[in-house]
Amino acid sequence: MKNAIFASAAAAGTALVLSLAATPALADVFTKEELIKVNKEAAGGGKGTLIGEYAFTRDKALKDQAIKEISWLTLKPGDSIGYHKHTTNEDTYIIISGRGTFKDKDGKDVPVKAGDVTIVRKNESHGLTNTGTEPLVFVDVIAEQ
Repeated sequence: MKNAIFASAAAAGTALVLSLAATPALADVFTKEELIKVNKEAAGGGKGTLIGEYAFTRDKALKDQAIKEISWLTLKPGDSIGYHKHTTNEDTYIIISGRGTFKDKDGKDVPVKAGDVTIVRKNESHGLTNTGTEPLVFVDVIAEQ
Protein backbone atom coordinates (compact mmCIF):
# COMPACT_ATOMS: atom_id res chain seq x y z
CA MET A 1 0.00 0.00 0.00
CA LYS A 2 2.79 2.46 0.94
CA ASN A 3 4.53 1.76 -2.40
CA ALA A 4 1.31 2.51 -4.32
CA ILE A 5 0.82 5.82 -2.44
CA PHE A 6 4.47 6.76 -3.01
CA ALA A 7 4.23 5.90 -6.72
CA SER A 8 1.02 7.92 -7.06
CA ALA A 9 2.57 10.95 -5.29
CA ALA A 10 5.72 10.68 -7.41
CA ALA A 11 3.65 10.53 -10.59
CA ALA A 12 1.62 13.59 -9.51
CA GLY A 13 4.81 15.49 -8.65
CA THR A 14 6.36 14.61 -12.00
CA ALA A 15 3.21 15.74 -13.82
CA LEU A 16 3.26 19.06 -11.94
CA VAL A 17 6.93 19.69 -12.75
CA LEU A 18 6.36 18.85 -16.41
CA SER A 19 3.32 21.14 -16.62
CA LEU A 20 5.25 24.01 -14.99
CA ALA A 21 8.17 23.48 -17.36
CA ALA A 22 5.80 23.65 -20.33
CA THR A 23 4.23 26.93 -19.07
CA PRO A 24 5.87 29.96 -20.69
CA ALA A 25 7.39 32.55 -18.38
CA LEU A 26 5.12 35.53 -17.73
CA ALA A 27 7.99 38.02 -17.94
CA ASP A 28 11.73 38.19 -18.40
CA VAL A 29 13.89 39.66 -15.67
CA PHE A 30 17.37 40.92 -16.42
CA THR A 31 19.20 41.52 -13.16
CA LYS A 32 21.81 44.27 -12.88
CA GLU A 33 24.50 41.59 -12.53
CA GLU A 34 23.43 39.88 -15.77
CA LEU A 35 23.40 42.98 -17.97
CA ILE A 36 25.74 42.86 -20.96
CA LYS A 37 28.39 45.53 -20.70
CA VAL A 38 29.26 47.14 -24.05
CA ASN A 39 30.95 50.51 -24.44
CA LYS A 40 30.84 52.31 -27.78
CA GLU A 41 33.38 54.90 -28.87
CA ALA A 42 32.01 57.88 -30.83
CA ALA A 43 28.47 56.42 -30.87
CA GLY A 44 26.49 57.75 -33.82
CA GLY A 45 29.45 59.92 -34.75
CA GLY A 46 29.53 61.54 -31.32
CA LYS A 47 32.36 62.27 -28.92
CA GLY A 48 33.80 60.11 -26.15
CA THR A 49 32.49 56.81 -24.81
CA LEU A 50 28.88 55.68 -24.49
CA ILE A 51 28.89 53.33 -21.49
CA GLY A 52 26.24 50.64 -21.92
CA GLU A 53 24.62 47.91 -19.85
CA TYR A 54 22.17 45.95 -22.03
CA ALA A 55 19.39 43.55 -21.09
CA PHE A 56 19.75 42.32 -24.66
CA THR A 57 21.08 43.68 -27.91
CA ARG A 58 19.42 43.91 -31.32
CA ASP A 59 20.98 40.70 -32.56
CA LYS A 60 19.25 38.79 -29.71
CA ALA A 61 15.70 40.05 -30.34
CA LEU A 62 13.34 37.82 -32.29
CA LYS A 63 11.71 39.08 -35.48
CA ASP A 64 8.22 39.26 -33.93
CA GLN A 65 9.39 41.11 -30.78
CA ALA A 66 8.75 44.87 -30.91
CA ILE A 67 11.47 45.80 -28.38
CA LYS A 68 14.77 45.23 -30.14
CA GLU A 69 17.11 46.61 -27.50
CA ILE A 70 16.87 48.01 -23.98
CA SER A 71 19.71 49.36 -21.90
CA TRP A 72 21.07 51.65 -19.21
CA LEU A 73 23.40 54.13 -20.90
CA THR A 74 25.79 56.70 -19.45
CA LEU A 75 27.57 59.67 -21.00
CA LYS A 76 30.32 61.41 -19.05
CA PRO A 77 30.40 65.23 -19.04
CA GLY A 78 31.22 66.50 -22.53
CA ASP A 79 30.55 63.15 -24.22
CA SER A 80 27.81 62.71 -26.80
CA ILE A 81 25.85 60.47 -29.13
CA GLY A 82 26.11 62.07 -32.57
CA TYR A 83 23.11 63.19 -34.59
CA HIS A 84 22.01 60.07 -36.44
CA LYS A 85 18.95 58.75 -38.30
CA HIS A 86 16.77 55.76 -37.39
CA THR A 87 15.64 54.21 -40.67
CA THR A 88 13.93 51.02 -39.42
CA ASN A 89 13.17 51.60 -35.74
CA GLU A 90 12.11 54.08 -33.06
CA ASP A 91 14.25 55.16 -30.11
CA THR A 92 13.26 56.46 -26.67
CA TYR A 93 15.52 57.92 -23.98
CA ILE A 94 14.26 58.09 -20.39
CA ILE A 95 16.58 60.45 -18.51
CA ILE A 96 17.40 59.09 -15.04
CA SER A 97 20.00 61.57 -13.79
CA GLY A 98 22.22 64.37 -14.99
CA ARG A 99 21.62 67.09 -17.57
CA GLY A 100 22.12 67.29 -21.28
CA THR A 101 21.03 68.61 -24.63
CA PHE A 102 18.84 66.50 -26.90
CA LYS A 103 18.97 67.36 -30.60
CA ASP A 104 15.49 66.60 -31.93
CA LYS A 105 14.22 65.48 -35.35
CA ASP A 106 14.30 69.09 -36.60
CA GLY A 107 17.89 69.64 -35.40
CA LYS A 108 16.70 71.83 -32.52
CA ASP A 109 18.65 71.61 -29.23
CA VAL A 110 16.39 70.92 -26.24
CA PRO A 111 17.66 70.81 -22.62
CA VAL A 112 16.91 67.50 -20.82
CA LYS A 113 17.11 66.46 -17.17
CA ALA A 114 16.03 63.63 -14.85
CA GLY A 115 12.43 62.60 -15.54
CA ASP A 116 12.38 63.76 -19.18
CA VAL A 117 11.49 61.34 -21.99
CA THR A 118 12.53 61.75 -25.63
CA ILE A 119 11.37 59.82 -28.66
CA VAL A 120 12.41 59.66 -32.28
CA ARG A 121 10.24 57.84 -34.81
CA LYS A 122 11.28 55.83 -37.84
CA ASN A 123 13.07 57.96 -40.46
CA GLU A 124 13.82 60.70 -37.92
CA SER A 125 17.18 61.77 -36.46
CA HIS A 126 18.39 62.64 -32.97
CA GLY A 127 21.47 63.08 -30.80
CA LEU A 128 22.34 63.64 -27.13
CA THR A 129 25.15 65.51 -25.39
CA ASN A 130 26.01 65.58 -21.69
CA THR A 131 26.27 69.31 -20.99
CA GLY A 132 26.29 68.90 -17.22
CA THR A 133 29.01 68.28 -14.64
CA GLU A 134 27.91 64.77 -13.64
CA PRO A 135 27.23 61.58 -15.63
CA LEU A 136 24.09 61.65 -17.79
CA VAL A 137 22.31 58.34 -17.15
CA PHE A 138 19.34 57.22 -19.23
CA VAL A 139 17.36 54.14 -20.22
CA ASP A 140 17.28 53.52 -23.97
CA VAL A 141 14.47 51.53 -25.59
CA ILE A 142 14.67 50.70 -29.30
CA ALA A 143 11.51 49.28 -30.87
CA GLU A 144 10.49 48.23 -34.36
CA GLN A 145 7.11 47.42 -35.89
